[in-house]
Amino acid sequence: MELAHSLLLNEEAYNQLGEFQKAEFIFEWLQFLEKLLPVTNRADIRENQKKLVEQLTSLLNNAPGPPTRRLVAKNLAVLYSTGDAFSVYQTIDKCNELIRSKDDSPSYLPTKLAAVVCLGYLYKKLGRILGNSFTDTVGNVLKAMKNAESQGRYEIMLSLQNILNGLGAAAIPCHRDIYKAARSCLTDRSMAVRCAAAKCLLELQNEAVFMWSTDLDSVVTLCFKSFEGSNYDVRLAVSKLLGTVLARAVTSKQTTASTRQNFRRISLEEAMELLGTGFLRGSCGFLRASGDMLKGTSSVTRDVRVGVAQAYVVFVSTLGGQWLERNFSAFLSHILDLVSQFHPKAIQTQMDAICCRRCISFILRATVGGLLGEKAQIAAAKEICQAIWKLKKVVDAAMSDSNLETRINTTDVTASQHVLVCTLQELGSLVHGLGTTAAPLLQDSSTGILEAVISVILHPSISVRLTAAWCLRCIAVALPSYVSLLLDRCIERLSVLKSSPEAVTGYSFAVAALLGAVKHCPLGIPHGKGKVVMTVAEDLLCSASQNSRISLQRTQAGWLLIAALMTLGPAVVQHHLPRMLLLWKCIFPSSPKDLETEKTRGDSFTWQVTLEGRAGALCAIKSFVSHCAGLLTDEVVQRLLPPLPSAVDLLTQLSSIYKLYGNSLKTPSTVYRHKLYELLAVLPPKTYEGSFSAVLKELVADLTVPDSQIDASTFLLPPLCHENDLLLLGPLLQETDHRFIEEQLLLGNGIAGGSLEYDPYSLYEKVAKGDSVPKPLPPMLSVISAATRLFGVMFSHVAESQRLQVLEQLLDSIKQTKGSRQQIVQLNVVSAFSTSLKHLASCKGTLGPEEVRRSALTLVMGALESNNPLLRCAAAECLARLAQVVSDSAFTAGLAQVSFDKLKSARDVVSRTGHSLALGCLYRYLGGIGSTQHLNACIGILYTLSQDSTSPDVQAWALHSLSLIVDLAGPLFHVHVEPTLSLVLMLLLTVPPAYVEVHQSLGRCLNALITTLGPELQGSSTTVSALRTSCLLGCAVMQDNPDCLVQAQAISCLQQLHMFAPRHVNLSSLVSCLCVNLCSSYLLLRRAVVACLRQLVQREAAEVSEYAIALVKESREDFTPDVNIREIGLEGALLGLLDKELDQRLCQDIRETLSHMLTSMAVEKLSFWLKLCKDVLAASAEFNTVASVDTTQEEETAKADDASVLTSASDERSHPFSNPRWSTRVFAAECVCKIISQCENADSAHFDITLAQERKQRDSRDDFLVLHLADLIRMAFMAATDHSDQLRLSGLQTLLIVVRKFAAVPEPEFPGHVILEQYQANVGAALRPAFAPETPPDVTAKACQVCSAWIASGVVSDLNDLRRVHQLLVSSLVKAQAGKEAQSQQYNESTSTMEILAVLKAWAEVYIVAVEKQKNRSDAHNHSLKTANSTEESYGDIASSGSGLLDLVQADLGTLSKLWLAALQDFALLTLPSEYASQLPAEGGTFYTAETIENARPHYYNSWALILYAAALWLTSTGFVVVDPDEGVTNLSRPVTPTTMCQDSSSRPLVKSPEDVNTDRFHLILGISVEFLCSPRSDAAMENIIACLHALQALFDVPWPRSKIGADQELGVELLNVLHRLILTRESPDIQLAALEVVRLILFAAQEHVKEKRRSAEVDDGAAEKETLPEFGEGKDTGGLVPGKSLVFATLELCVCILVRQLPQLNPKLTYSPAVQSGKRLLLSEDGSRLVSAALVILSDVPAICSPEGSVSVLPTILYLIIGVLKETAVKLRDGQVPLTVAASLQALKGLLSSPMARAEKSRAAWTDLLRSALVTVLDCWDQDGLLQELDEVSLLTAVTVFIMSTSPEVTTIQCLQKRCIEKFKLTLDSKDPVVQHKCYQLLHSIFQHPNKTVSYPYIHSLASSIVGKLQETEKVKPENAAELQVIQEGIKVVIALTATAEEEHRAHLVACLLPILISFLLDENALVSATNSAKNLHEFALQNLMQIGPQYSSVFKKLIASSPTMKARLESAVKGNQESIKVKTAKHTKNPGKSSSIQLKTNFL
Repeated sequence: MELAHSLLLNEEAYNQLGEFQKAEFIFEWLQFLEKLLPVTNRADIRENQKKLVEQLTSLLNNAPGPPTRRLVAKNLAVLYSTGDAFSVYQTIDKCNELIRSKDDSPSYLPTKLAAVVCLGYLYKKLGRILGNSFTDTVGNVLKAMKNAESQGRYEIMLSLQNILNGLGAAAIPCHRDIYKAARSCLTDRSMAVRCAAAKCLLELQNEAVFMWSTDLDSVVTLCFKSFEGSNYDVRLAVSKLLGTVLARAVTSKQTTASTRQNFRRISLEEAMELLGTGFLRGSCGFLRASGDMLKGTSSVTRDVRVGVAQAYVVFVSTLGGQWLERNFSAFLSHILDLVSQFHPKAIQTQMDAICCRRCISFILRATVGGLLGEKAQIAAAKEICQAIWKLKKVVDAAMSDSNLETRINTTDVTASQHVLVCTLQELGSLVHGLGTTAAPLLQDSSTGILEAVISVILHPSISVRLTAAWCLRCIAVALPSYVSLLLDRCIERLSVLKSSPEAVTGYSFAVAALLGAVKHCPLGIPHGKGKVVMTVAEDLLCSASQNSRISLQRTQAGWLLIAALMTLGPAVVQHHLPRMLLLWKCIFPSSPKDLETEKTRGDSFTWQVTLEGRAGALCAIKSFVSHCAGLLTDEVVQRLLPPLPSAVDLLTQLSSIYKLYGNSLKTPSTVYRHKLYELLAVLPPKTYEGSFSAVLKELVADLTVPDSQIDASTFLLPPLCHENDLLLLGPLLQETDHRFIEEQLLLGNGIAGGSLEYDPYSLYEKVAKGDSVPKPLPPMLSVISAATRLFGVMFSHVAESQRLQVLEQLLDSIKQTKGSRQQIVQLNVVSAFSTSLKHLASCKGTLGPEEVRRSALTLVMGALESNNPLLRCAAAECLARLAQVVSDSAFTAGLAQVSFDKLKSARDVVSRTGHSLALGCLYRYLGGIGSTQHLNACIGILYTLSQDSTSPDVQAWALHSLSLIVDLAGPLFHVHVEPTLSLVLMLLLTVPPAYVEVHQSLGRCLNALITTLGPELQGSSTTVSALRTSCLLGCAVMQDNPDCLVQAQAISCLQQLHMFAPRHVNLSSLVSCLCVNLCSSYLLLRRAVVACLRQLVQREAAEVSEYAIALVKESREDFTPDVNIREIGLEGALLGLLDKELDQRLCQDIRETLSHMLTSMAVEKLSFWLKLCKDVLAASAEFNTVASVDTTQEEETAKADDASVLTSASDERSHPFSNPRWSTRVFAAECVCKIISQCENADSAHFDITLAQERKQRDSRDDFLVLHLADLIRMAFMAATDHSDQLRLSGLQTLLIVVRKFAAVPEPEFPGHVILEQYQANVGAALRPAFAPETPPDVTAKACQVCSAWIASGVVSDLNDLRRVHQLLVSSLVKAQAGKEAQSQQYNESTSTMEILAVLKAWAEVYIVAVEKQKNRSDAHNHSLKTANSTEESYGDIASSGSGLLDLVQADLGTLSKLWLAALQDFALLTLPSEYASQLPAEGGTFYTAETIENARPHYYNSWALILYAAALWLTSTGFVVVDPDEGVTNLSRPVTPTTMCQDSSSRPLVKSPEDVNTDRFHLILGISVEFLCSPRSDAAMENIIACLHALQALFDVPWPRSKIGADQELGVELLNVLHRLILTRESPDIQLAALEVVRLILFAAQEHVKEKRRSAEVDDGAAEKETLPEFGEGKDTGGLVPGKSLVFATLELCVCILVRQLPQLNPKLTYSPAVQSGKRLLLSEDGSRLVSAALVILSDVPAICSPEGSVSVLPTILYLIIGVLKETAVKLRDGQVPLTVAASLQALKGLLSSPMARAEKSRAAWTDLLRSALVTVLDCWDQDGLLQELDEVSLLTAVTVFIMSTSPEVTTIQCLQKRCIEKFKLTLDSKDPVVQHKCYQLLHSIFQHPNKTVSYPYIHSLASSIVGKLQETEKVKPENAAELQVIQEGIKVVIALTATAEEEHRAHLVACLLPILISFLLDENALVSATNSAKNLHEFALQNLMQIGPQYSSVFKKLIASSPTMKARLESAVKGNQESIKVKTAKHTKNPGKSSSIQLKTNFL
């Protein structure tokens, strides 16, 4: 194929190929050429032009296939337009000659067609350059058309379209001729020709004025004729033509010059009148009132009506949304007029009426719903409402006129019903779409929407009453705040007007519909409403028999209400269950005898009432079973069962009753059947086993003796076919934008579509997917579908013997009927049997013995050869399911064999299609039939069938079947891939484009082949690349196909290819193809486009976006997208599409695509994305008068601020998005949040304004989020103040994120302030509306969260500014105080729980932050007092602003604390396990009611943690001391002390002591924490766990709770175990550190407790008997610790867990394993170090809570761990810093060694032994091989010093230990490292000063001389740097200290050694100038010391100076020289002798 890539055709390569490869080669070359020509330079083209033209024209003679001929034509046209045009006439002549040829043979046809296509493209591209030659050409082509067959006519029409397109106005001379030719084609018998003619005429009307002036009427009539017998594509094309022509006629401006006199401008009314005529009278013309019109038989076929309806939509869409806004009232009145009483023909039968109503609804939905923005929709809703009022007046007049003579004909009333139905449906849909944005519309009293709808509830027509109820339901779903209100109103009217039949049905419909709406309203309705409804329903049922005039209505209404009530779910229903079951039991006779007596007694009316009532009861129970499955306990099921046998008995008697009482019972009995079947289908079959045979008999009768002669296939069979197979049956069964009206054409002319009046019970059910209104079928049909479903369930449960009888009975009944009736029976039977196979397969059942299989097979095989294609399709599926259920390979092979034989012999289309599909379906359920020979046979037959060009149907079915096999045969198919691919390609290149269904099947085959090849397609071998090229070729052919669905297939094939072999798919051409089709009128094509985009942008978002923009910039002439990609990019185009699109699945895909694009590109194209979102959101700010801001409590300044916020920034108004819907705006707000989170992951500069500005200056292309902060705030503000509640929630969420992310960003221009501070007015204004009284609770709850985040963020430091937002929270607190008493009657009680808890949580957050800030400030203050002598004023500032926030909260703390504790108590009750349910308070908690307990739970789970923390903080701040005097009887609904749990009020003391109250509170907080921490769910938020641990910390921060836990050891152990488990299961260091802090406090509490006991014992016993004191602390006298009971043990476990996790080497089991020994020391992370340090602090405290014996048993463990950490982490760091863990272990060691237990008499000896061992361990560290170099000897030496200094002398003075210690010091003194020496001197300094001489003397004796010696050496070697200097200074200090401690006789000797050293350091004046820094410092240091020592030891000093004159001289000169400077410098030097302060801080352990 690479050889095809050249400018000229490579003839050499071409001639070597076989016939079929040639076609492929040519196509590949032409494709390449098409891309090459536009980019080749002209000179090259001219050079090769002659040869190229020859090659291309010669191809015309080669009988090219359709795709090839189009490419030849395109290339010729491009060649002439880029090269020289002079030889073009020869080509045109050649083409004309080919067309004139007399050769009519089929083989010559492709050549003729190629010539026709070629002419079209040449004229299209070159246009007027070709001069006048076109007249001959057009004449020639038209002449050829006269005897052309359909393919010829099709191509000629398309060619003429191209010619007209190219020539424009120049073609006027030919317009009439072309028009005439196209007219005849528009009613052609071939649908493809009709479509082509419509396209041609559409092109013609651009220039042919007569089409929309003089000839307008005939064009319109022609279109109507064209609709007759049309298919979907024709209707689409012709309606586009008709709508466009009429729109043109209405808008054309009369231009005097160009037009003749007879030009007439037509008015809008006339244009609509023309369309209306078609709708009402069809194509029989305007004047010709033919006979049948006069006879009164309507002749308008449905397809004409549907076509005209689509034309209306095109007409309005062409004129545009703004036009519709202006002319809406005229349009509306015209549309409604079509179904009014002035045109009785349209609505004379119910079927016609339903059909017309659907069309009208469709027109209104597509125009009002699709074209208008929200503002205009609100205006439209007002117009519609006016129409309803007008009709209402007519009806009122008719009804109220009591004088019978003058009473207007009742037909007015009945006729107005259809108009009302349409208006109410549209009004409902409009409001439903507007959602809460419609609030102003409903509040507008002048319109009175609710009044209008409620007033028609009393209309005499039942359809109107039902539709009004449905409309109310839509309003309720859109505006949840109205549900309760409307319910109350309807129930009240229902009770008042109980005696009016219309009112009873109308209002009961309304109530049922409203109850059905509740499940769509998350906020629900008050729980009590259920009770009211139940009471009304009971009342209606009980009073039904009182008045026979309305007993029927009351019975129906009562049961309808009960059935609707069931949808509220178990929580509501369980309270009414007993009453409902009683009613259920009473409505059926209790025994068969009673039923008999009933039969003898009644008349037709009583039977009608009885059947209605029982059908209602069945419906109610079905509703109960479907919506309250949770309540179906065994007991309830037992109570449901008794009436069932009686219900079945009645079913069997129906026919006899019906015979007795005549026709009036027909409908009620059908409805009863339907409802009973439906109920049985949802009940478990076990429950009615006894009635199986009776019910089956009835079912068989219903299926085989249908009352109606109706073909119900279109709604019975599609669910039973596989969705992929339905594609075979044409577009009617596929999803399209016109599904709502097209659906009717599926049903035979005898059936009306579904409509509400057929089944009122559908009012409360969920609507089927994609429907805007329920469409239940007529009872006759519903019964059949219910019967097939029930048969499916029962057949799989009856005994196998019975199955055979049933099947034989069914077969007989098919045999006995004839003709069309036989087909209907067959259809019912097959659908029933197929359903039963479905059930058998799903429950893994078996079918039964051989005979059953045989009967089943006969049944299915019969259907497989039915004339109805849908039935064949279902039968093929049924056959496959049969094989699946039997699952026996021999049986399956037999089935396949039957089909093989049939296909070999049969020649008729029916059996060939049916059996070929059966072969494919067999593969679907059996995952490939194992044998290869079987596969080969299948494929062979299907290959043959797919090439049967005589029947496109056979080809399509065979190819479809082939695609199934390719998909499902798995690896076996690989050998067949190449031949199949060749076959597919060959057919793609040869099958005429008109055979769309064949092309679609080919597309499915190609798709399956690509999937089968999968990732292999990436390979580089020749076979793979050949396969890949073929696949790409196939896709290219399909992309060029004129049919949209084939193009959709092409796109999904390319999508697959891109997934498997992305490098080989040309992305730019794919993207351009996608952009062109983004706004296609075919839903499936748009879906394919978006699905493909969704996949592409996951990998290559940026490329896709660039290609889309590049495409628009090139903007080829045939690409005029409806979406403006040029300005707003592909992203903007998709957002626009999202706004207009109505298909949910497509919208979801668009959202995902945009999310992927955003994820990968938002950071790079930040401004672009933010502008997009802003444009979408700003559009909403235009017509939203911002939600009223209630400023009564605010000061005036706030008003002024808000006003400025709202009015500023009303900048440019040119929006790319006009009035986007609220859902699009919500999506935009969500996008903003995603953008923020993307930036967060990207770069810190996005949140740092200084950095961002710097980088922006460096490179202006950089863009950072923080620079767009104003936009972010503005967007959040616009969203948060919208009318739409969803949008307000999104806006508040955005605001919350912005506040959280930007709170800490400082404002560079005003230091000390943050950047967000300037937006406080915006934030306040955005929040205020959310606290208005009418705001829904979920919005207020969200706003509370934002308030608390804003206050807590610390953005605003000035309290007066904060007060505004704070005030909002205060106002909510008032609501919360009222508790559940103040519940709104609008929503469910749980919503007020949600709101109150949100308020409490918000306050908790503010309080927590306030307390933390104050704590930090006081810490800072204490710190500053310690470090500097800080000035008083500065502290004053800190304190005031620190406590400021706390002051704000303080005022309300009293109230808050009570509410917090109450909420916690509620939460505690709710967390109790279910077995305690009986002990919960009957009336519920403080904030929840008992009935809504389940709904309330999530809200408590959401907010308890912060409330718990806040409550704990409050209790600690009061120190558990404060108890209100009225605590016993607080002003809440009941005392808030957590004592009321499970106690009887009588046993409770009235007022509790403060101690009791505190204890209760303590246990409440502790209990909740422990319960949660015991087993936090794996998804428990980190915040909750941390808040919980912080609460415990706060709790134990004060003495009283510590005393409680200290005294209760079990409690402490329990808590430690819980924390241990938490540490094991949660890795987060924050959680582990917080847990360790709690452990420390628990241990501290235990220490306090032990101390207290010891102290009190001492006091009690007096000092005299001290020896016999009892031992306190753990371990008593034995020292034993009991695991599980011992606090010490639990603490040790926990610490070991932490330590071993961080330092596995500590685990003794591991220590000797090779893995650990060889390992180098690892430095811990910062978190790890903090954890280890915390654990060590705890360890060192443990002995304090042990008795002396106990301390002995734990000491070894503790020492092991502390020294272990020291050993493992004591590593030298570069900067001489000490690791945190080392510092901690030394600190712990010191704490441990100085423990009083070391000196207590009982434990002293043991401690001494253990401590000596520990010291040995430390000393041993030095001796480990090879470790010394990285071991930090300083830390070890410090540890040794700690031992020497902190233990009693007997530990370290033992000879051998002392010797080793001294050695270590000697060793270290000789170290080369000055830092180590320095530290060593420091440590010795402290040892030398040890008060106990036995300790210090040995060290002095051994080491003093070497220190002095070292110092003497330094006389010669002067210090080089600061470190060495420090060493010398430290050495001198040590010697000075020694001098001080030495005894008199040695002192003189020491001073004599010291002075020469010091004097040697002095410098004279000259030397001082040039000396180094260190030398100078040393000089000053020496001088200073000499000045001090001289006077101290004057005698020695004088002696020495006298003896050495040199010394004297040196000293004198130094003193003189420094006299001056000393004065200045002494102050500095005395303070800090150059010692590194950080080290001093960290290592000052001693």
